[in-house]
Amino acid sequence: MTENMKAKEVKQMSKEELEHSLEEIFRERLNLRVQAKTGQLQNSARVSQIRRDIARIKTELRSRELDKAGKK
Repeated sequence: MTENMKAKEVKQMSKEELEHSLEEIFRERLNLRVQAKTGQLQNSARVSQIRRDIARIKTELRSRELDKAGKK
């Protein structure tokens, strides 16, 4: 995943796709952290993009969880 995710794209994804994307982003974040510690990080802006992507996905998952709980 090399591009910044848009909120519109996140809303169109299924729960399974969101969870899978979150796992991939966590792996990428770990790799970037390792690169930063070893001085090999090329794109430092990607770290903040990943942070925002994680927040978008978690927000959407939580929103769906609350919507589901509210409809019961």
